[in-house]
Amino acid sequence: MIITYQGVQNFKVQFGDTVLAFDPVSKNSKHKASSFGADIALVSLNHPDMNGIEQASRGEKEAFVIQGPGEYEVQGVFIKGLPSVSLYPSTGSGQVGGEEKTNTIYTVNLENINLCFLGALGDAKIPNVTKESIDGVDILFVPIGGNGALDASEAYKFAVSLEPSIIIPMNYSAESLKSFLKEGSAEGLKPLDKLTIKKKDLEGKEGEVIVLDAQ
Repeated sequence: MIITYQGVQNFKVQFGDTVLAFDPVSKNSKHKASSFGADIALVSLNHPDMNGIEQASRGEKEAFVIQGPGEYEVQGVFIKGLPSVSLYPSTGSGQVGGEEKTNTIYTVNLENINLCFLGALGDAKIPNVTKESIDGVDILFVPIGGNGALDASEAYKFAVSLEPSIIIPMNYSAESLKSFLKEGSAEGLKPLDKLTIKKKDLEGKEGEVIVLDAQ
């Protein structure tokens, strides 16, 4: 499995010939939008920073789009969408945090590796039914930038409570990343261009923080 970070909350996850796009950035976002052909696109929040499904298709390759809670099986990939809350501000609102919106947490099983993508989660007090469905997390993607999503301190505490093998922060600034790494006693950690990993590589890891540079 190869994981690369495209900025904001956009990740490209590739295993064999199959490509997943998490929270692709729309052309309507103030952030840079990346385009790559994906088989499956997962959108956690209906916001231009995360709902650029047009960016996930290229040429004749059209992505299967998942945009909310439910259970899905696509090309042998098992996906659960779980309801939660985001306070991510609306475009142009200028607010630090906005009104309550539905955020979808995704759990994905592929190559016998369990991914959990928290999206723009704004409240660590998630519904019990959601938390009960998050089990045996190998790789956790967690927002740490605040502004309607979890801030660095609450993000680290919540991430650790899910007992993942690896924690990958997203939607961060230099300041929030510094705070997050301090919470995890990982100051000075050098970002990677990509993460290439197999199931056997996860053995013995408990909450290891890995930072990916935006490509």
